[in-house]
Amino acid sequence: MVLSDMETICKPTSSAHNEVGISRSERDLPPAHYLFKIQSYSVLMNTGVEKYETNVFQAGGYKWRLILYPNGNLHSNGSGYVSLYLAIADTDKLSNGWEVDVHFKLFVFDKKNNNYLTIQDANGAVRKFHEMKTEWGFEQLISLETLFDSSKGYLVEDSCVFGAEVFVITHSGKWESLSLVKDPPQGSFTWKLENFSKLDQSQYLSKSFTVGERDWKLKVFPRGIEQERGKGLSLYLELTNCERFPPNRRVYAKFKLRILDQIHNKHHERTDSHWFCASGTLWGYRKFVPLVDLHDAAKGYLKDDTLIMEVQILIISIVKISS
Repeated sequence: MVLSDMETICKPTSSAHNEVGISRSERDLPPAHYLFKIQSYSVLMNTGVEKYETNVFQAGGYKWRLILYPNGNLHSNGSGYVSLYLAIADTDKLSNGWEVDVHFKLFVFDKKNNNYLTIQDANGAVRKFHEMKTEWGFEQLISLETLFDSSKGYLVEDSCVFGAEVFVITHSGKWESLSLVKDPPQGSFTWKLENFSKLDQSQYLSKSFTVGERDWKLKVFPRGIEQERGKGLSLYLELTNCERFPPNRRVYAKFKLRILDQIHNKHHERTDSHWFCASGTLWGYRKFVPLVDLHDAAKGYLKDDTLIMEVQILIISIVKISS
């Protein structure tokens, strides 16, 4: 693994990390949830206090505190280091069998470079807090040698700042499933347009049909549309009822449009695909078939003044959402 100069990953310093490495990096952004400033750090070290517990702060719907061992946690491989832990507070108010999954980061402010040394479990590890394990952290957060190094900026005028970010992983149970279904059930629709020579409107819509839990229609312009008006028949597949869609919802369809040859079964067909959405409900062809071919009796497209159109949905996307 190649690491930048700004980030290192160390092996765990005790069994408390369950063989998960520790990542150290630097960033400019302050911690989101808590800052803990200590003035006269060297004096604190000589008071004989083993550990110091901060006031409670809230994050992710729970209460937390930091536990600092200024001389290191001597019971857990912290000799020569600052040890710092995140502890869940007020657990007596939580329900029996409580568990809280957390991804957290601890910080040491570098005043010289105006940024924060960021310490976290490597690879985005998530820690589980529960009745038998109410604190997680780092026995070797930063070495006392590094902290007191005057060329560094972690301890300035015997003052230093620690911090914490706590992100609680909540399991909402929500999920989304996207399936691309080939040859969906009832994926074909046939539309007969009778008295074709007497049609006097510019466009016609078929009745609605349902494929893949979505409603569709065929739209035809018997004399063409836009620049193809008077030159070719325009035929489209239209997705309807898009106003019921969630924002940005799209539906994929690969489909085949077809005009039946009612004499020789040499049907005229074209295949296309499209992601349909509320702002793009229509897809097809301005010139699906030239009018000269459509009206050529030998081609069999018009029989008894009836045009038969079909659509076959070959692939369709189906989204299922659970809340």
